[in-house]
Amino acid sequence: MPELAGRTADVFESGVREQEDRWLSPLAVRSFETRGRAQAEDPCLLRTPFQRDRDRIVHAKAFRRLMHKTQVFVDPAGDHYRTRLTHTLETTGISRGVARALRLNEDLVEAIGLGHDLGHPPFGHAGEEALDALLQARSKRRFHHNEHSLRVVDVLERDGRGLNLTAEVRDGILNHTGPHEPDTLEGKIVRLVDRVAYINHDIDDAVRAGVLDPRDLPRDEIELLGPTGSRRIDALVHDLVETSERAGDIRQSDEIGAATLALRSFMFDRVYLGDGARAEHARAHATVTRIFDHLIDRGNPLDEVVDYVAGMTDRFALSYAESL
Repeated sequence: MPELAGRTADVFESGVREQEDRWLSPLAVRSFETRGRAQAEDPCLLRTPFQRDRDRIVHAKAFRRLMHKTQVFVDPAGDHYRTRLTHTLETTGISRGVARALRLNEDLVEAIGLGHDLGHPPFGHAGEEALDALLQARSKRRFHHNEHSLRVVDVLERDGRGLNLTAEVRDGILNHTGPHEPDTLEGKIVRLVDRVAYINHDIDDAVRAGVLDPRDLPRDEIELLGPTGSRRIDALVHDLVETSERAGDIRQSDEIGAATLALRSFMFDRVYLGDGARAEHARAHATVTRIFDHLIDRGNPLDEVVDYVAGMTDRFALSYAESL
């Protein structure tokens, strides 16, 4: 790197530290006080460690494949349905807004949000269920997309070298779902906003697909949260920010939290696991099973098969299964 007199890089870190000391909450993670990386690296003089993580995730192959992975509807014909990538961007944008209002570290939230679903297999939750069942039958192990997201950033990207992300980002990715909460408030934001985002945009997509009539939405919850997706997200975010500020933790109020869970249960009953989804779920299960069994019968190691299938996009998986 050429030496440049008076360069901005000379004062970048001290400037960030000074700005964060003035602005960030005492509960926030400071950008230059990360617990570090598995492999030590020279610092970047114009980016914080969390900004570097964000850039590595955005440039990862797994991130680009999210544009062709299912959110709810498998390989939909319309141009306006959400994909795993648009869900990721919506989750990240909302999470940054919450972090800013609570004076937490936006760069850390952004890196976690962008990386949280990198390990999701094709066909959304149906693909995850299929891969989990196949793995259990062969090895008694389980497949969970959050664990595989961590494997993607730790092992699979960069031809097996991984992205060498900071400990805080890795923790947020791993624990954005599952039994354990993230260690940081920034990670907890993504964990909660993930649900807020997908419940509301999945309602929009289900209505667009004709699977759901807006008049069928649960009346009490809609009256409380709002009649449109943007109104509901606005209500949920305001409640999240105000309740979290009072609690010193990331929390929803009891009333809003109960309404969120009720709306989520409704979506599972009527959309995710409803009658209209059964044909698509059967198609997803059959496709994943066919590919998985073919690769195992050909003698490929189990871990390689899981990595390969989980990394597939919907279209590639459908095309691959048809070619067998």
